[in-house]
Amino acid sequence: MSRMNDGIILIDKPAGMTSFGVVARLRRVLSQAKAKKVKVGHTGTLDPFATGLMIVVVGKECKNAGQYSKLDKAYEATIRLGQASTTGDPEGEITNLSDSQPTKQEITDTLGKFVGEITQTPPIYSAIKIDGKRAYDLARKGQDVEIPPRKVTIYNINLVDYSYPFVRIVAHVSSGTYIRSLAEDIGKELGVGAYCSQLRRTKVGEYDVRKAKKLSDFGIDD
Repeated sequence: MSRMNDGIILIDKPAGMTSFGVVARLRRVLSQAKAKKVKVGHTGTLDPFATGLMIVVVGKECKNAGQYSKLDKAYEATIRLGQASTTGDPEGEITNLSDSQPTKQEITDTLGKFVGEITQTPPIYSAIKIDGKRAYDLARKGQDVEIPPRKVTIYNINLVDYSYPFVRIVAHVSSGTYIRSLAEDIGKELGVGAYCSQLRRTKVGEYDVRKAKKLSDFGIDD
């Protein structure tokens, strides 16, 4: 750790921790090792409920954070059918919508409709800035949040397993894609509603979570 000056650290983020929390913990440990404050940042927010790859930039590499955030991403996700969440994930208020059980063929056909360039509206509970303020801060205060839709690209979606009400997928997507929004849109297309119940980021560009370190490798408790 004491030899870590400028560069990147690949971290496998645990569930239940914010991206800011990961950065803050690493900054504290690295600064203690160097006996001076070390500049540390991340290259793209990963939702608290999600796990997986975070690219953490250290020292002078912080100025290049934007280059990493523009890279494509790969995810493993579980979509819960028949229910909706106010946040698009397990942390929101859950509402039952439908008991209808789509067939595996209907699932496969629906996933195929989302491959390519699509228009997606990011969740209101996101880190996107609206007039200089984070959307999730405005949403938590009960304010109306309008986020304009954006063009994103879904390079591929593959069905891994379907055991109602859970659909497990792997997806390769462009930067700026929200898997929570994708899960909700898939639920709408199926006519049953859905939210993302589990999410793991496995790749950012060519960087792979299999080469990432755990926080415990730095003496940090998850």
